[in-house]
Amino acid sequence: MITGKNYIGNELSSKGKVTYKTINPKLNTENEWQFTEATEAEIDAAAQKATEAFAVYKQKSDKERAAFLRAIGKEIEALGQPLIDAYTSESGLPEGRAMGERGRTIGQLNAFASLLEQGDWVDATIDKGNPERTPAPKPDLRKMQIATGPVAVFGASNFPFAFSTAGGDTASALAAGCPVIVKSHPMHAATGELVSSAVIKAAEKTGMPDGVFSNLNSKGISVGEQLVKHPAIKGVGFTGSIKAGKALVQLGANREEPIPVYAEMGSINPVVILPEALKANGESWAQKYAGSINMGAGQFCTNPGLILGIAGAELARFGKHLAASLGEQPANCMLHPNIHSAYESGKQQMLDAEGTEVLAVALEAEGANDGKPALVKVTGDDFLANGNLHSEVFGPFSMLVACASKAQLLEVLNELEGQLTGSLIAETTEVAAYEDVIDALRSRVGRILFNGVPTGVEVCPAMHHGGPFPSTSDAKFTSVGNDAIYRWVRPVSYQDWPQELLPDALKDGNPLGILRKVDGAYIKA
Repeated sequence: MITGKNYIGNELSSKGKVTYKTINPKLNTENEWQFTEATEAEIDAAAQKATEAFAVYKQKSDKERAAFLRAIGKEIEALGQPLIDAYTSESGLPEGRAMGERGRTIGQLNAFASLLEQGDWVDATIDKGNPERTPAPKPDLRKMQIATGPVAVFGASNFPFAFSTAGGDTASALAAGCPVIVKSHPMHAATGELVSSAVIKAAEKTGMPDGVFSNLNSKGISVGEQLVKHPAIKGVGFTGSIKAGKALVQLGANREEPIPVYAEMGSINPVVILPEALKANGESWAQKYAGSINMGAGQFCTNPGLILGIAGAELARFGKHLAASLGEQPANCMLHPNIHSAYESGKQQMLDAEGTEVLAVALEAEGANDGKPALVKVTGDDFLANGNLHSEVFGPFSMLVACASKAQLLEVLNELEGQLTGSLIAETTEVAAYEDVIDALRSRVGRILFNGVPTGVEVCPAMHHGGPFPSTSDAKFTSVGNDAIYRWVRPVSYQDWPQELLPDALKDGNPLGILRKVDGAYIKA
């Protein structure tokens, strides 16, 4: 049942007077549910509950927190078809995507549960003391990671499950031992409330403290701003636009007690396609990239928005094949009328920009909010001369840049801002001649692909979903995979503590049986 209220810990609340509804972008009409904007008092109540919960929750064992995460996954699954229906009604995305993303979300929760059950994530490091050392005794030092405190998570528009209410930010923060307050995304508030009910039910079933999770509704920006400024909040997770992400980073930095804001923002995900690869498989790569550009109406943070090559007959043929393949792609419904409008505006600016050649642009679509794919081509000279061409167009749009030479290709790469991904399409025999190009590409990205498409982000320990600014606010951290937990912890060293008073992770006997670094060697003994 969708109430339209805010979850303040385990309690539903609707003290505010401002209400709003979500949109069904497929039908281009309002959904039936009405949501109440959280008030300042409700924000403060959620923060106070989170602070009180933290005192209890951080003492829970890894296995207890793992049981909580697994229970959340089961409760999400138990919501059944009503959850899928809410997702599709609020996003315009098909049912298959909803079910796949739900599976990924549950998989993320279970992955962090497995990480906790293994226990090694605390990075236990022991340097044993030596009282006989001269000229000064060596102290006994033992270090591990501990939770920082309540975390604010902002739901993402383009992933109502996997990057929102119980998505990767929430799962990793709860795994670390941090209570979470979600600022629900206004485009899918009903989906968020249903998932919140699953989290609350799981918390109650596994004996987690009231306030370990809250969900606040808001259509505007004031609730998010108040949440980031609240002294109880010790960290922020955000996925969205560069403008909003930068604003939150500034809010976090300007507090009396500054806090980190881990923001995943814009990315055009450059693709470098080398000459021999064009000769060998140009048409095949064109077909693959047409599908990648248009996948999910281009609403992926890893959408390939920029394709770079060296001008010539092969690149020209590739452009024609890519345009033809993209022209065969259907126009898919975008997430919201506002997102559709922004896409059409951004696309038109690119189509009208000086020096751009329009290779493909769909003119018709069935639905009012369908994103019509487009492809433009520019020379390397024009790309370098016009910084506006470097901007992301969020949707099924891409730009082909024909560089005059390898030297200009290198120059273009060095001019790019930080990106989440970079892809190299090449024959292995030609790679050695382009090591400087590959190094330039690697310097701009957090994940570099060889002969693949960037859409699709595997959830696993080796994944790094982050990159140099402005793709993220801190390139050292990932928002996907097990290492996402390290955003919400900090190291603490214990010096000369008695064995019986140390955390189990640092005791000589290693009662948890975890992998530890002892006097420079990794052992489980």
